[in-house]
Amino acid sequence: MSGEERDVIFEITRIGDAQRVAAVDVATGIEVVVQAPANAALADVRALALRKLQRALRGGEGESDAGGGDGRPGKLI
Repeated sequence: MSGEERDVIFEITRIGDAQRVAAVDVATGIEVVVQAPANAALADVRALALRKLQRALRGGEGESDAGGGDGRPGKLI
């Protein structure tokens, strides 16, 4: 991403005591979702969703293989 400007659409939906924030990259259609308390600052949850989207766009570069090497998806933590 390194300074590259991208168009991002944010969708914020309040669900009870939580808010769901979706961030969609316009060029690729990649979407990520974060959830936060309903009283969390909008700027903070948008920034969190944007960072998660940037990570998704990088495609996990520098991360170990997904899962435990047994073919199942996921991240080994």
